[in-house]
Amino acid sequence: MYLPYFIPNQVIVKPLENESGYFPDVLLLNRPNLKSEPLWKKYSTVSQSASIPLVIEVVSTNWRDDYYKKLADYEQIGIPEYWIVDYLDLGARKFIGNPKQPTISIYSLVEGEYLCKQFRNNDRIQSPIFPELNLTAQQIFDAGRGEQE
Repeated sequence: MYLPYFIPNQVIVKPLENESGYFPDVLLLNRPNLKSEPLWKKYSTVSQSASIPLVIEVVSTNWRDDYYKKLADYEQIGIPEYWIVDYLDLGARKFIGNPKQPTISIYSLVEGEYLCKQFRNNDRIQSPIFPELNLTAQQIFDAGRGEQE
């Protein structure tokens, strides 16, 4: 698609006014905007929504961080798309349904607020950043398990 994006090794994402930030599990950066990032060269830190088209967090036992803290901070920064991949159905029922089941929640920024769509089983992932993406939630879950089985 010839997009100017790349996935870095370790980069901190944080609002400028915060003391600390996050190391997302997967971070997509917009290379041309990095020259506008005040902390990029010295600290490998990004804080501008134009630099961060997509963040993906894979849920673990600290699932509250992904669903509460990071969600609020990423929305505050204005990150256009935030995925929460809850393949072990660890999150609260209010986030992943009852009964709990593996869920990919895709939060898309609309007029400054996140709207959420959820994908399970053979639902085709719908990503505003990558509309051509042709994957199901189950294909993503299975890809992560392939090495262990």
